[in-house]
Amino acid sequence: MLKLTKTYDHCQSGKPELTVVCVHGIADDSSRFVKPLTYLEGATSLKNVRFVCFDLLGSGKSTCSDKLNYDFKEQLEALENSINALKTKTPLVLMGHSMGCLISARFADTHKRMVKELILVSPPVFRPEEFDSPKMAAGKEGFRQLMILKDPKYKTDRAFNNELEKIVFNKHNYNVYTRLTRPTTIIYGAADQIIAGYNIPGLVKLNPKITAIKTPGTHGIGHDKYPKIVPILERILNEAV
Repeated sequence: MLKLTKTYDHCQSGKPELTVVCVHGIADDSSRFVKPLTYLEGATSLKNVRFVCFDLLGSGKSTCSDKLNYDFKEQLEALENSINALKTKTPLVLMGHSMGCLISARFADTHKRMVKELILVSPPVFRPEEFDSPKMAAGKEGFRQLMILKDPKYKTDRAFNNELEKIVFNKHNYNVYTRLTRPTTIIYGAADQIIAGYNIPGLVKLNPKITAIKTPGTHGIGHDKYPKIVPILERILNEAV
């Protein structure tokens, strides 16, 4: 049974009324959420929120194997098993970053009864027709080479290369966004050059369940985004009580 390694599980009050599961991006791990969670847990209004982090397959402390495909099917199966193991009785919010947004959106699309709401920070939003352009192919290879420059291991890293092809640059991602039935908030930076943010306003028009918040920041979960997350969780928490 595929399962993710849980790296963080905490509720300030010990009496959770809402569970937030954080899903990280490609070539990353759950440590991405350390600073955001330090900020969020510092908000008294969120003391009854249970925050949970997992490392995705092939990342951090989770399973890494040449027998895995590192595609949506496996990551979603592992995420489902891991969430079920939490045995939470509270409403569930998925908070994804970058590729983690794509996995979170797919999960919400296929597990509608499990997810109350989505918070997607810096989600890649490529329209299906963009995948046929030379610019898209060049962008994908440029990102791959940039990561290899940072760490040569990514040249042959199975998880990274398969996730890049099968998840990040999957032409069906946009259609998943358009049919989401759970309330979804997209938070993205105006200076983010990775996610095709120019497509987000059009996506919001297509799906009334999606709300977008633009900040001055870039691709990471920086200080420009922390304060935007707090009122979203406060509202969800109040609705859950």
